[in-house]
Amino acid sequence: MAQTVFQRYELKYMLTKAQKRNILKAMEPYMELDEYGRTTIRNIYYDTGNYRLVRRSIEKPAYKEKLRIRSYSQAKPDSGVFVELKKKYQDVVYKRRVLMKEEAAREWILGRRPCGMDTQISNEIDYFLSYYQTLRPAVFLSYEREAYGAIDRSDFRVTFDDTILFRKEDLSLGSVAYGTPLLPEGMALMEIKCSGGIPIWMAQALSKEKNYKTSFSKYGTAYRRMMSRGQREEARYA
Repeated sequence: MAQTVFQRYELKYMLTKAQKRNILKAMEPYMELDEYGRTTIRNIYYDTGNYRLVRRSIEKPAYKEKLRIRSYSQAKPDSGVFVELKKKYQDVVYKRRVLMKEEAAREWILGRRPCGMDTQISNEIDYFLSYYQTLRPAVFLSYEREAYGAIDRSDFRVTFDDTILFRKEDLSLGSVAYGTPLLPEGMALMEIKCSGGIPIWMAQALSKEKNYKTSFSKYGTAYRRMMSRGQREEARYA
């Protein structure tokens, strides 16, 4: 079981097709597609029955956390997936993740079997599960991602996510990617991931496009949509 720890800033920007094209042009001398290229990422976010985790996240506290299982392809029970515990404190993102089989990951998070390993990361996730006790699959989120790494092998990374879809049913990483879109047609979410400042060339490209950092949570936005839809349905049958 592989384990990974990330500590970095994650800055988000909403781009039109033209803006994305221009940013990619500016990136050409410095960035290249990583080994995954363009992939369809599937996520299952876990939460309590009253959505405690996402509701707290929306309040924008100094500290927030979330748990998800992620796959980079349509998963089978024996496929490798990542169990990810993501924390954010004062704009710094801390992510711990464990690579394990999909079935084992799902059974672990639901409390049906132990993780099978004794490490700092698995212990952190076990504590998280014990603290919240009643976590369950809450939402499926998928998106098409293009990921770029720095040619100079620094830790500077840029990703572009589009076709962001969510749903409340069929919460399986083994399913096809379908659901309700989160973004308008043609828009993409760019994320800059770095441990320090943004390179001058990227800052200049963003300034030229008059594009500024935004706050956008995929799970938070999906939750708002779900609540809005539920309220409309309640009003229809009232």
